[in-house]
Amino acid sequence: MIRRISSGGEFEAKVGYCRAVVAGGFVHVAGTVGQGEDVITQCQSALETIAKALADAGASFADIVRVNYYLPDRHEFDACWPMLAETFGDNPPAATMIECGLIDPKYRIEIEVTALAPQV
Repeated sequence: MIRRISSGGEFEAKVGYCRAVVAGGFVHVAGTVGQGEDVITQCQSALETIAKALADAGASFADIVRVNYYLPDRHEFDACWPMLAETFGDNPPAATMIECGLIDPKYRIEIEVTALAPQV
């Protein structure tokens, strides 16, 4: 069974994707950018969007097994570390950070996660 979760974000309809897909025992949350003027506020905003998608799937940050971070400037990543360490707490996932271009230059970070789906 596959369950799709939409957030109603502007790019979902334009690009043809949904915020999260629950399938095969996992919750796959699409790359998520946040709103704000700097990498820290955008990171917090993206985490809030991800938290809602996970909650809609019946999961939480404690269920995340993999996270990918995408930034146009790798030097900005360390500003997010305290927030990320607090978010994941005692349940740190496997992680990768990639420096790359994002869909719009105003975005400073994009976060993609995979979590274990709740057992039903």
